[in-house]
Amino acid sequence: MRVALYQCPPLPLDVAGNLQRLHQLALEAKGADLLVLPEMFLTGYNIGADAVSVLAEVYNGESAQQVARIARAAGIAILYGYAERAEDGQIYNAVQLIDARGERVCNYRKTHLFGDLDRAMFSPGTNEFPVVELNGWKLGFLICYDLEFPENARRLAIEGAELILVPTANMLPFDFVADVTVRSRAFENQCYVAYANYCGHEGDIQYCGQSSIAAPDGSRIAQAGLDEALIVGELDRQLMDKSRSANRYLADRRPELYAALNKR
Repeated sequence: MRVALYQCPPLPLDVAGNLQRLHQLALEAKGADLLVLPEMFLTGYNIGADAVSVLAEVYNGESAQQVARIARAAGIAILYGYAERAEDGQIYNAVQLIDARGERVCNYRKTHLFGDLDRAMFSPGTNEFPVVELNGWKLGFLICYDLEFPENARRLAIEGAELILVPTANMLPFDFVADVTVRSRAFENQCYVAYANYCGHEGDIQYCGQSSIAAPDGSRIAQAGLDEALIVGELDRQLMDKSRSANRYLADRRPELYAALNKR
């Protein structure tokens, strides 16, 4: 499976503009099977609680329908970030996967909120970590800060995830996450990790770019710099199987020693 990541400066408060550039991007990414966009791509991330409240949409709202039409027309699956308004009125930092037929596959809500910025805008997601199949690969989902808790990636790996998709809005001075943590999570869980970040700035935030796809052996199969870029990497099942045979982290776990973690 060929996976494309779009690293871009945010276009805050402009849903129509972001859908327009997604339309163009999906055509440019033809040949890839999946296109992954940054966190809160439809609205921008650092936009404040009032704007989020206005721009939040239900999972099957007008923007979702437009993304589905774009995916179907371009023949590519799309994972995009957006502000989700739930039936109970709560607003979540969410991502949604639409397949190449324009069908909704799943939705994931960010579980670990980053500082006052996230907490002012969103409710935290609950105990739902879906693992779904796309083009013969098992996919799991995290959003930005979620990746920095090793338990999240390990849980997905135990559930069978072979590729963890991470739309993100990572900023300076936390660029070491893009440089080090992404590869560490891939290696310690023996899976691929695709990390799609912003570049440029948004308000007082300077994004660090460095979107990448890390392989189970800790190498990078695709890497962006600090500027806008569309990068593509191809997943290799033989590489994954070989790496899992050589590095038995999942098989050598001793869960009976970790039970106390759930009591603290």
